[in-house]
Amino acid sequence: MKPQVVTFLIKCPDQKGLVAKITSFFFEKGFNILSCQQYVNAIENTYFMRVRLNADGTNISKETLEASFLELATPLKFDWSVNYSDKKQNIAIMVSHTSHNLYDLLERSKEGRLDCNVSMIISNHDKLRPIAEMFKIPFYHLPVTKETKQEQEAQVAQLLDVNEVDLVIMARYMQILSADFINRYPEKIINIHHSFLPAFQGANPYKKAYERGVKLIGATAHYATVDLDEGPIIEQDVKPVTHESTPTTLKRIGADIEKLVLARAVKNHLNHQIIVSGNRAIVFPEAGE
Repeated sequence: MKPQVVTFLIKCPDQKGLVAKITSFFFEKGFNILSCQQYVNAIENTYFMRVRLNADGTNISKETLEASFLELATPLKFDWSVNYSDKKQNIAIMVSHTSHNLYDLLERSKEGRLDCNVSMIISNHDKLRPIAEMFKIPFYHLPVTKETKQEQEAQVAQLLDVNEVDLVIMARYMQILSADFINRYPEKIINIHHSFLPAFQGANPYKKAYERGVKLIGATAHYATVDLDEGPIIEQDVKPVTHESTPTTLKRIGADIEKLVLARAVKNHLNHQIIVSGNRAIVFPEAGE
C-alpha cells in the first residue's frame, strides 16, 4: 500500500535559517521527509523549496496542518501550496484536428504513467470523437466561430467547473483562448507547440522551416497566459535534422517531440514539481517518486 504523501511548494525571500525552520516544523508534526529540493535565485534573492512528506503515522488533519503551517509561513513571507497524494487530479484535454498528442496522453493515463483522471475531451471539431469513444472518455463537440467565441468559452468553463477539472491541456487545440478564460484558470492550462515561434507562424510551419533549411526542430510546453505563446516554459526539446529532411519528415519528427515534451510537462504539473515565479517556471526533477 502506497504511503500518503504530502507535497509542499514554497517560494519566499531568501533568508538564513529557512531549511532548519521548515524541516523542524515537519519533524515536530511527526512527518518523515522523503525528499527536500531547494533552489536559490541569487539575482532575485528568492528561495524555492519542494518538500515531500510521508504522512503515515501522523494524526494531524489537513486543516490543522495547513493552519499550523500558515503560522510559520506568514512572518517569513511564504508563497506556498500543499497537495495530497490521496487526491487524483482531473484533467480535460482540448483538441482540434490533430490526434498524436491526444493518443499519447490517453495511452499514458490508461497505463498509469500519468497519475490522473481524464474527465473529458473538448473539441471545436467532431473529427476525434472516435478516439474518445475508444478510450471511453466523454467527448464534447463545441464548435466556435468569431461570433460565438464568448458563448462557447462559457460552455467550456461550465464543463470544467462542474467536473472539478484541475488541469486543462491544449493538445493542439487550434484556437486562441480569450484573456478572460485564461485568467479564470491561472497556471492550470498547459499548451504545446512547435519551437519555430515566432519565426514560422501560420498553418504550415514545417513547410516554411523546410524552405529555410532549418537544422533543429523542437517543441515547447508552457502555461497559457494572455500573452500568446509566451507563458512560463515547463519543458522543451529539440532534435537535429539535415537538408535531406522533407516537410513530411520534419512534421513527423516534430510530432514525436511534441508528444514527449507535452507528456513530461503534464507529469511535472501532476507531480507538483513546478513553482511559477513571474514568467519563469522553476521545475524540480523527480526525487525518487
